[in-house]
Amino acid sequence: MRLALLFGSLTLAFLLAVWTTQAPKPRAADAPAVAFSAARAMTDIEQIARAPHPVGSPEHARVRAYLSARLTQLGLEVSEQAGPLSPASVKRLARAGGDPAAADNQAVNLIGVLPGKDRSQPAVMLMAHYDTVVGSPGAADDSAGVAAILEVVRAIKARGPVERDLVVLLTDAEELGLDGARVFFGGHPLRDRIGAVVNLEARGGGGRAAMFETGREAGPTVQLFRRAAARADGGTTATSIAAFMYERMPNGTDFTVPKDRGIGGLNLAFIGRPDQYHSANATPANLDRGAVQHLGSQALEAADALARASSLPAKGENLVYSDVFGRWMIAHAQGTGWVLLALAAAFGGFAAWRARRRAGLTAGRVGLGVLDGLWFLTGGVILVQAARLLAGPLSSRADSPDVYYTLLRRLPWMEAGATLTIIALALVLLTGARRARPRVIGGAFAVLTAVVLLVGGFSPVMLGLGVAAIILSLWPGRAERSAWGGWLGLIALIFVFGCALQGAAPEAALLFVWPVLLAATAAALAALIDPDLTRPLGLLPVVVATVLGGAWLLGIGHFVFLGVGMDMPGALALIALLVLLFARPLAPGAKAARLVLLAAAACLIAGVGLNVSAQLLAPSPAVAEALP
Repeated sequence: MRLALLFGSLTLAFLLAVWTTQAPKPRAADAPAVAFSAARAMTDIEQIARAPHPVGSPEHARVRAYLSARLTQLGLEVSEQAGPLSPASVKRLARAGGDPAAADNQAVNLIGVLPGKDRSQPAVMLMAHYDTVVGSPGAADDSAGVAAILEVVRAIKARGPVERDLVVLLTDAEELGLDGARVFFGGHPLRDRIGAVVNLEARGGGGRAAMFETGREAGPTVQLFRRAAARADGGTTATSIAAFMYERMPNGTDFTVPKDRGIGGLNLAFIGRPDQYHSANATPANLDRGAVQHLGSQALEAADALARASSLPAKGENLVYSDVFGRWMIAHAQGTGWVLLALAAAFGGFAAWRARRRAGLTAGRVGLGVLDGLWFLTGGVILVQAARLLAGPLSSRADSPDVYYTLLRRLPWMEAGATLTIIALALVLLTGARRARPRVIGGAFAVLTAVVLLVGGFSPVMLGLGVAAIILSLWPGRAERSAWGGWLGLIALIFVFGCALQGAAPEAALLFVWPVLLAATAAALAALIDPDLTRPLGLLPVVVATVLGGAWLLGIGHFVFLGVGMDMPGALALIALLVLLFARPLAPGAKAARLVLLAAAACLIAGVGLNVSAQLLAPSPAVAEALP
């Protein structure tokens, strides 16, 4: 029974996660005038992305003239602004095979203004860049963003006059170093009138578009976006975890420039189909039209809400927020996390009390459950990292841009391989097989740790994780008599993680706080219904939590891997640990252990095979001439 419940609930969670990560269906050209239509935007994309148009190229001049005409056609007040390229940008363009001299070493921005009813109010800006790298037509990066803005402006006009000016900024030389954005915000007369910015970007050629960055102190802006995004086709993908992490990464987009000036706003992008990033195959024909629809629809609703607001959102405390299955968005104050953790402690404590009285639970069993979780997390990072190395070098060690773009092409295979590898380790944990042969497991992790350090490069973090995995593998322990120890041990471990992160970074703590609350609630219900955890009715809360919580986490895991999986595939080990937080009580009995271990072996072999196959399926650089 448990085996059927385990695989059934995980399968449902996977299918629900797949559904939630799909882009919406693109709207046709005959969609209502007040709606965003990907088909209408594609008309512009086909013109803009006919060929690569880096700064200084004849195609670049053609695209600028085309966009100037389109902005004029839409009824905007159009102007150009030229400014110098930075010395670093000049060198970068020349090194990539471009011609800075043909552009007079300048970036040329296009500015369009749609007047509002009260021109004294702060304006709302829609921003995207129209230049590409050398060698890529840039249908996604960023022709999709530029064309989406044109379609957004058309739809906003169809909805009637706006309260405040709507400023369109199509920047130049973003690919070289954000030069166009710096030129505008460094000296354009309109710069001090900009009150909010909606920036559109892409890294890839498809998938759902995420709102991954806001201005600082952006709580009120997030609340406005939460209401607006509910009207967007396909809802939204957004989480404060992404905004928190991106704030601390070295990456940047045009949005970085106004954000550093204290201007609020939203940054949206899609990152699926990574093989198209800065690639020769980033053509209109290969572009995911659903991604364009999702990007543009969210931009339309956000920009429209900002442009029609009686006043723009003021600065306020950052919120903790996340979409739920891509259809709803929940947001709450940072301090609310402590309340949720207190509820989790109460529910978990009730479950432990019932299990102690009715199922003989002991503190030692809970402690072993905590150690199981630590073993899985540390060992999972090492295992997945070692398997990932079979697909190619870590990008941080890549000697050329060609290697980086090649690895991007392999990313889907890496994700599938990492997922199967971590599933194999999870099945080993669920069967309790690791306790049967501790020396074999410990020796295996010693070898894997050596591989990670020697092939992937020395890292004190990886060394520490590897040593911890070896020690925990050798830790003595006996098989459990019930599922309570392992389950409540995991709940306790994640509760501690949640408290630590709630104190240090509450915007990111939801990754632990929400799952541990759901798991503790399921544990309390299960303990109330059937403290022995032997009847199907008692396992029903476990199944529901595994399906719903697992699907939410798998959706987050997909976007996490697209973002950081090339260098940190071990991030999936944390996601898998959180899924086990729900599924742990569904561990199969001893009779099914052999079958489950065979499944684990099959998953491990398949995961390794997919990483190796990635080198055969994507052996060459994604683009011959790519900017470093």
